[in-house]
Amino acid sequence: MKKIKLNMILQWMVFFPIILPLCMIFGAVQGAIQMAERVLIQFWSDVAPTVK
Repeated sequence: MKKIKLNMILQWMVFFPIILPLCMIFGAVQGAIQMAERVLIQFWSDVAPTVK
């Protein structure tokens, strides 16, 4: 039978409430930046004059 690591459980209980919101914020910011890049690329492809 494996021994339960109480120290690791305590660390997860302390740091999880800090890590989870940071990950959610980072993910939201990263998603917003990627969407802005896609919008700008689409904008420039629609607005830029076509060269023939």
